Amino acid sequence: MALVLNEEQRLLAETAREFLQENAPVAALRSLRDSRDTTGYSRDLWRQMAELGWASVILPETYGGLEFGFTGIGVLLQETGRTLTASPLFASAVVGASAILLGGTEAQREDYLPRLAAGDLTLALALEESHHHRPFGSATRAELNGDSITLNGEKCFVLDGHSADTLLVVARSAGLPGDRDGLSVVLVPRDSAGVECQRTLMVDSRNAANIRFHDVSLPSTAILGEPGTAGAWLDTVLDRGRVTLAAEMLGSAEEVFARTVAWLKERVQFGVPIGSFQALQHRASRLQAELELARSVVLHALATVDDNPQQLALSASLAKATLNELVKLATNEAVQMHGGIGVTDELEIGFFLKRARVTMQIFGDTGFHRDRYASLCGY
Repeated sequence: MALVLNEEQRLLAETAREFLQENAPVAALRSLRDSRDTTGYSRDLWRQMAELGWASVILPETYGGLEFGFTGIGVLLQETGRTLTASPLFASAVVGASAILLGGTEAQREDYLPRLAAGDLTLALALEESHHHRPFGSATRAELNGDSITLNGEKCFVLDGHSADTLLVVARSAGLPGDRDGLSVVLVPRDSAGVECQRTLMVDSRNAANIRFHDVSLPSTAILGEPGTAGAWLDTVLDRGRVTLAAEMLGSAEEVFARTVAWLKERVQFGVPIGSFQALQHRASRLQAELELARSVVLHALATVDDNPQQLALSASLAKATLNELVKLATNEAVQMHGGIGVTDELEIGFFLKRARVTMQIFGDTGFHRDRYASLCGY
């Protein structure tokens, strides 16, 4: 398992970087935030990304995909992390696509995946019901009534939930919260009767929503795969999300480090650049070392998805815990070395600081993944 990018992957990274720096710089996120854009991302930008094939990177060719693997999508997420690009790429092309690939019937794959690959459909996984990540803690109920189901419950922190065309709702058709058995994932059009969606304005401007389901009636075919069996594949979907999110976080940390080093060379104090101070050099060198380690962890985890899926759970938790701590360190050091101006809205460093604090919580914080990693290792 090579911990370097091949020629095609390097070309993809370079192309993505040029495209995003031109079409989706951090200034674009600032504009979306300041205008209180109702969608939260540029639909024109998403159309262009889909035309470039980004929405179909992990999908098989059978469904209109590029079948370029998770290192490919990881490269793209890493570049979006550099510019904090607002798009449905993570929620739709990674998490949503993985759920349908792993849990859907062949008819459901043929229906949803080609539209997803073309950028004509966006998805959002509605999982969380509390402020803490509990993958199997769903209390939302999906009651089976012959050929129909009735959905009742609430979800919070649904990424891209307010703008997605279809919600993938994790609901309980049997058992109690905490049980792996009895979970189902229900495909719910966001405009269905009984769905109440409230957009939340996140501190980092990431798109999310709180959603309530009140007697939402759907045909039984809306259940992804077989009822009550989602517990068998939900962890894998989340691990794929954790790995690619770690790639996005790596891109953010790399960008923060580059900006901080540039500032150390530019800022003059006592007649010399502050980068000449040994104490700051030591702090920057430590961050450089942590970045190099994190790159290897992320590349290994991305390759594991395609090449060694039996080890995915371990690699995903290692990657997410490592990158949680890296982005915290990188953004804290950036603010410290920029001084007070680092947390003002004048500089863009503050955007990365806020994004880091939110991504650290998505699909499990450091404590969650350290505990999970230890449990998987038998401790």
